[in-house]
Amino acid sequence: MVDITEISAMVAATGVLVGVVYYILDLRHQTKIRKTDLVISLMSDYNGREKQQAFVDVTMAKFKDYGDFVEKYGMPFSSRNEVPMSFMILGNFFEQLGVLFRKKLIDASLISDLFPFTLWEKMKPILEGTRKEYHEPKYYEWFEYLYNEMTKREQKLQQSKA
Repeated sequence: MVDITEISAMVAATGVLVGVVYYILDLRHQTKIRKTDLVISLMSDYNGREKQQAFVDVTMAKFKDYGDFVEKYGMPFSSRNEVPMSFMILGNFFEQLGVLFRKKLIDASLISDLFPFTLWEKMKPILEGTRKEYHEPKYYEWFEYLYNEMTKREQKLQQSKA
């Protein structure tokens, strides 16, 4: 016969197991909530007036290369014209996004669905020129990383559809 001590030990062990499972599920849920809050916060920032004006400035800017850009709009970080600052504003935003992506705090699918990471293509000559001009070879390295990784991902998705 099973005595009362063995039954109470089994009930206690079952209680601990249920508690651990509940805790693990709750941790997963809290992680999803935090990631969702992060994305909502990023989208709110990106959809703000400053970033939207910067987006318009960047997409409307016409230049052949870094030298042409500087001649038309001024040096990066220049107050002569809003366009160089718009490049820095968006560059900083996407740099932050790249770090979050690298640390796996935001999913690739969310980035591709919500943010125009391909802005790197337009901004590349200016951001690389800024690296050289200010002797900062790692300047916007996470924006570039984000673009490269997202481009690889998009290519794999296209190949799997073909």
